[in-house]
Amino acid sequence: MITFAPQFCFAGFERGHYESPSFMVTGDMIDKENVRKYVDEFLDGTSIFVVEIKVTPHNKIMVYVDGDQGVTIEDCSKLSRHIERELDRDLEDFELEVSSVGVGHPLQLVRQYHNNIGRRLAVVTNDEQIIKGKLTEVTEQGIVIEKDKPAKGKKKKKDPETDIHDRMFIQFVEIREAKVQVSFK
Repeated sequence: MITFAPQFCFAGFERGHYESPSFMVTGDMIDKENVRKYVDEFLDGTSIFVVEIKVTPHNKIMVYVDGDQGVTIEDCSKLSRHIERELDRDLEDFELEVSSVGVGHPLQLVRQYHNNIGRRLAVVTNDEQIIKGKLTEVTEQGIVIEKDKPAKGKKKKKDPETDIHDRMFIQFVEIREAKVQVSFK
């Protein structure tokens, strides 16, 4: 629904200048749950899934998706067109951005952790501890990280007893943020 709100400007009132009222068009904010419904409807049966949907008070809609086999520009474009068809610009003006999650975007879903087994992660725990290493396993409760070895020091022979201590289980409830680390080696 669009409403017109009169805005009176009294700048210069003291100097005997009066300005006529202007009108500002305001609409209701787009409902995030409706956007979610349109996105879920489109992605149903595909390997692509929603990571996050944001709607600002100024109707900027941001949809972030990921996929088990990745996400292409064409995937984002098709989803964007679908959302555009479902929303009515005559009723509500909006800005729409559909994109895949970037490297700097934190992992938010268990499904994303599964997709990143074998990659390096930087995990920040709730108590501000930073753990870096290779993601080796994902369970329903958390992840297993093979922690990075200290950069400097003598190489030791592989010992199964001590190597166990280089692996760390972190529960999902303990993770404040986890990001994939890009390596350019």
